[in-house]
Amino acid sequence: MTISYRVDAADVHAHQFHVTLRVPRPAAAQRLSLPVWIPGSYLVREFARHLSDLRAEQGGRPVALEQLDKTTWLARCAGRGELTVSARVHAFDTSVRCAFLDAQRGFFNGTGLCLRVEGREAEPHRVQVGALPRGWQVATAMRALKVDANGRGTYEAADYDELVDHPFELGRFWRGAFRAHGVPHEFVVAGALPDFDGERLLADARRICEAQIAFWHGARKPRAPFDRYVFLLNTAEDGHGGLEHRASTALLTARRNLPQLGRAEASEGYVELLGLISHEYFHTWNVKRLRPAEFARYDYTRENYTRLLWFFEGFTSYYDDLILRRCGLIDTPRYLRLLARTVGSVAAVPGREAQSVAEASFDAWVKFYRPDENTPNATISYYAKGALVALALDLSLRRDGSSLDAVMRALWNASGGGPIGEADIAAALQGCAGRSYARELAEWVHGRAELPLKGLLHGAGIAWQAQPATLAQRVGLRVAESALTGVKATHVLRGGAAEAAGVAPGDEVLAVAGWRIRRLDDALRLMRPGQGSEWLLARDQRVLAVRVVLPRDAGIGAPVQLAADAKPAPAAQALREAWLGR
Repeated sequence: MTISYRVDAADVHAHQFHVTLRVPRPAAAQRLSLPVWIPGSYLVREFARHLSDLRAEQGGRPVALEQLDKTTWLARCAGRGELTVSARVHAFDTSVRCAFLDAQRGFFNGTGLCLRVEGREAEPHRVQVGALPRGWQVATAMRALKVDANGRGTYEAADYDELVDHPFELGRFWRGAFRAHGVPHEFVVAGALPDFDGERLLADARRICEAQIAFWHGARKPRAPFDRYVFLLNTAEDGHGGLEHRASTALLTARRNLPQLGRAEASEGYVELLGLISHEYFHTWNVKRLRPAEFARYDYTRENYTRLLWFFEGFTSYYDDLILRRCGLIDTPRYLRLLARTVGSVAAVPGREAQSVAEASFDAWVKFYRPDENTPNATISYYAKGALVALALDLSLRRDGSSLDAVMRALWNASGGGPIGEADIAAALQGCAGRSYARELAEWVHGRAELPLKGLLHGAGIAWQAQPATLAQRVGLRVAESALTGVKATHVLRGGAAEAAGVAPGDEVLAVAGWRIRRLDDALRLMRPGQGSEWLLARDQRVLAVRVVLPRDAGIGAPVQLAADAKPAPAAQALREAWLGR
């Protein structure tokens, strides 16, 4: 008598799942709907567009399904007999947000496959993984009711929210396990090359997990808010992404980023992967449990707005690499290089003067998740600038005798790991620091002024040094360069010399000062500060000439270098060690 779904890999070559929903005791007019978005990814994705061949029956008799809108159907049932609804779902999205199926692997989130039985969301829901290719395994964090050695069988969730918060990985994959503070963790890796060093990945992931459990719950006998955790990592030729869930995460990385047997040094790609693991695991607390008050109950039919993504995504971005430093997976110089990259990325975006991080959080649905040629001018990343707000608050709090770590734990304890608002954040800041942080929140979160990072970092024994800018940065351009297409402008930044000259997104730069160029930086030798040079552009089958003046200053977004002072003042050294670890 439980709402249940059966998922079959119906046709791996056509990339189709077959899903069967069984609804005991349906309403006379039973509404069924598919979510339009997946929590954690703030874009209306219209999952219903992948449904086809939707049919219903009751007691062996067809039931008409009336489509009410793009994602909702009405079944007019006769009596209380079980309603059966079936559909085919096209699954060819390699990201972590939707569903995928081919002859090598399968993956799905419930938001893309499982119709919501409206009015019955609070009841238990079951998922049966049915027909699969021979030898395939199943991995998920959902509670198993009755499964075989490969994980094929029936799983149960307490309600619809939990049902769609447990992704499934299907296929022939590598799997390993470890315990972090007594909690079983499983790691599944699909598509790895033969030289993949699984034991190293497990050891490094364990250090991250143990550090984060201790971060939230203390070093002495900490108790995580989950009984089991599963990492679902898919590797591809290219790709990067992750999506958090209550007891698991779906991850995507380029397979070259995996650790390799016999290679001791951590590559840049592997550090990026470790940062992704750290980021999504931190979300298990910060956004899945401690979450915006607006997310106390999800509305799957529309956008769910909040002005707090700067906290839930930005602060998570701050801690992801910082945790790597604190648990010894990267050293201080490497951490500071990663931090400098974030500083430079924010400085390179004129949109930081157009929107605050609170405004950018609210507009995530239409701006950050729908980027175009004007995005750098129109908005700011609440991930990147949110991380720098966290940095500024952490260093300020440490000068006041506290830390952002203490604030995060205070919020967790005060809310019981539940919904919070900005007033709760302000109260936690004041409670930990002993003074109000209203001014900082007004200026750094709701304002558009530059963050006082240089001075704060100096107080932590970190030197800030500007680095030479590229020609693109000096004139306010972002470009794509290749041997085939040459130099192409992808974005023209507001207030830059390129915009003033009339360069437009999509223009190909053919020549500068009469010389053909293949790399934009080659033109630096042809230009002089404060003087104009003729640029030949190709646009819509026309060749245009514009005059670009090379600014005397660094332009938009010159990079910075951060380095630890060799001989900082004692107070600065103490602050730095407390912040980064020894």
